Amino acid sequence: MEYDTVALQAANINRGTQRFTIFLLIKRVKCAIFNVYDYCRECIKMKILGIDPGYAIVGYGVVEYSRGSYSPVEYGAITTEPDMPFPKRLQHIYNELVSVIIRNDPDEMAVERLYFQNNQKTAIAVAEARGVILLSAQMNNIPISEYTPLQVKQAVTGFGQAKKPQVMEMTRRLLKLQSVPKPDDTADALAIAICHVQSSGTKLKDMLNSRNKVNLNSLGGQIRKN
Repeated sequence: MEYDTVALQAANINRGTQRFTIFLLIKRVKCAIFNVYDYCRECIKMKILGIDPGYAIVGYGVVEYSRGSYSPVEYGAITTEPDMPFPKRLQHIYNELVSVIIRNDPDEMAVERLYFQNNQKTAIAVAEARGVILLSAQMNNIPISEYTPLQVKQAVTGFGQAKKPQVMEMTRRLLKLQSVPKPDDTADALAIAICHVQSSGTKLKDMLNSRNKVNLNSLGGQIRKN
């Protein structure tokens, strides 16, 4: 009887030790995941072309991200004259944007997603200009990502309801510029590029988590069984 009691106590101790060991193992795996994420985040190097679409003014900004910091490569605005025939304006936007792509060889393009506008005529014109912008990237085999103004604000300032001057000022600080780029369309394009880098980091983190999710669930299942 005493032997059975001692054996039972030993078994309980052994089971508790196993649980604690598995618990520590899970913690170590989780730490390893985030350490790899942090390491990869620092090692990411990419050049992003941000675009603020329009037909009168197209803001663009090329941003390079390396070792956790941002560097402006080239930024400016493509403008078209109001008296130009609209097809000519689209052609000018396309040609100028292709020149920007050839000069800078960006890895990806980030474009602001269109949202509803009260002026239907303006919305259609912007959509048509946006079409040639996307075509310029597609013809040069550049991956395209789209972001809403809310996503850009959240990524750049950490607050989705930030005012436009706050977004532009944070963009200036992140790029270490002496002043906010003009016109505003250019500053918006740079903010969109920064947004894409931030979103790419999130995708990397999700990827690392998903790759190890099965192993973590398996270890968790062993704890529950024991």
